[in-house]
Amino acid sequence: MESEAPYAVGGQRQAEESLSAASLTPAQLARAVGRFNGDSADMLTKAVRAAARAFSELDAYDEVIDTASHTGQAVAARLRELLTAEASAGIPAQLDALDAAAGTVRATDGPRALLNRILDLEDTAGDTPPAVRSLTWLDLPALPSAYGDEEAPLDNLLAFAARGEELQPRLREAHRARTEQVAAHLVGVVRQAAEAGFADEGFARASLHEARRAYALWLRCLEERRRDLGDDASA
Repeated sequence: MESEAPYAVGGQRQAEESLSAASLTPAQLARAVGRFNGDSADMLTKAVRAAARAFSELDAYDEVIDTASHTGQAVAARLRELLTAEASAGIPAQLDALDAAAGTVRATDGPRALLNRILDLEDTAGDTPPAVRSLTWLDLPALPSAYGDEEAPLDNLLAFAARGEELQPRLREAHRARTEQVAAHLVGVVRQAAEAGFADEGFARASLHEARRAYALWLRCLEERRRDLGDDASA
């Protein structure tokens, strides 16, 4: 029995050194490899090293998520600039960049899920992301029109046209409010998705879909404004 003591002491020291080098907390070790009651120190050392490699891979995937999050934040900032300038031609490329960033995260879904299951981290994945709010045409401020105005004299064409001119300032303001509301919604959806790093597949997919819908709605707002006010909407 005494001859086993040096091995036990040396094996324990080796396991402790491996645990320290792996930067694992006792809780992480317990979840990843169990307690190994009665197993040799050599087996424990190998298990710790395997767990350390698994956590290292998870860290690498977290870096992918962080990078995608930074990209998404940059896209949100650029979208705000483009929407404010009404530079519609530059927006699709930003949405494509957003899709690409989310795609890099999607490529890690399988390995991340497997490692989280192996390391018993499935219950520590984080909070459930909020639902993605959809913005529709009906949610926007109504456009004033002489056709729906009770004060418009329907029996006098000239007076009716004059009433339409009187409503122009209100119409211009309504178009401005509609365009700004959709633009703010689009930027908000992208920023919210970026903050989550696209880690949740369902939330990311819904966010990207809503971003595309919001862009189409924004283009429709511009077209409606051009129809009602002409090219110079600031006049």
